[in-house]
Amino acid sequence: MKAVRVHAYDRQPTIESVPEPVVKGPWDVLVEINAAGVCRTDLHIIEGQWREKSGVQLPYTIGHENAGTVREVGSAVTNASPGDKVILHPLVTCGLCRACRSGDDVHCESSQFPGINTDGGMAELLLTSARSVVKLDEGLEPAAVAALADAGLTAYHAVRKAVPLLYAGTHVALIGAGGLGHIGLQSLLAMTPAEITVIDRSPEALDLATQLGAHHAVLADGTHIDAALEITEGKGAHVVLDFVGEQGTEADGVALTRQAGSYFVIGYGGRVDVPTIDIISREINVIGNLVGSYNDLVELMALTAQGKVALRTRQYPLDQALQALADLDAGRIPGGRAILVP
Repeated sequence: MKAVRVHAYDRQPTIESVPEPVVKGPWDVLVEINAAGVCRTDLHIIEGQWREKSGVQLPYTIGHENAGTVREVGSAVTNASPGDKVILHPLVTCGLCRACRSGDDVHCESSQFPGINTDGGMAELLLTSARSVVKLDEGLEPAAVAALADAGLTAYHAVRKAVPLLYAGTHVALIGAGGLGHIGLQSLLAMTPAEITVIDRSPEALDLATQLGAHHAVLADGTHIDAALEITEGKGAHVVLDFVGEQGTEADGVALTRQAGSYFVIGYGGRVDVPTIDIISREINVIGNLVGSYNDLVELMALTAQGKVALRTRQYPLDQALQALADLDAGRIPGGRAILVP
């Protein structure tokens, strides 16, 4: 089968033929990939940012946002059958550790993360586990939801954590209205009564945010902090959701957080540098956000089936994966997600 493989960091992946995975264990599920999302994390992998954290042996297949059709299942699988259309939770988890048993499977003690530390789904087939499979509702197609498996799930997870803080009358500043941010915005609108200010350097992304229902749109042009603070009468936002996490948004996010507010870091690549006296005197919270749980993905699929969350996508055939990665890196997919369709 064809697959997108990383052979060395700081070098372009290659598209090549590799052996097909086969079902061996009782909980295995073999999925024909109909859609694989192209994520900024894939760029960070190629750059080598995950070199130490993942410990993966090169070469390997990237791709951690996957949806498709079940081809074959192991002898113990009862929640999926050949022919089912599914989206895949990005982690393959054990189900036995304390984290899994408490529903916090994101922190499974022995998980695998296809596309990060083992072979992923930018390929024609992916071997996963019954614990990772979510069947799609009627009317949902893999290409329309694949990027929700990680980007959408991460955005939803952050919003879900922020919901208790966002009662009527509160304000949210959302930094970055691109692939993650536009999903986070829709989740906020579906789940909270908060007033929402979106900040982005792309006029096209801001136009999309306004169309989706953002209450305020601020262009990141160097004056955006003052403009956003003016909307909140100088107090800042109760919650700041930073879907960029690099290139200066870290400082912007802290500056926009009001006294006793919370700065949620979702995008990454930069550094949060806050003097401890500021954390204490302002009593602000800095909250990290990993990908969401299996239950988060089920809830997100319910919102999607209800028409409350939808992806803006651009599709590429698998043999144009390098072009999709280049377009993402160059910012040529504003407000949307690239999807590989094998």
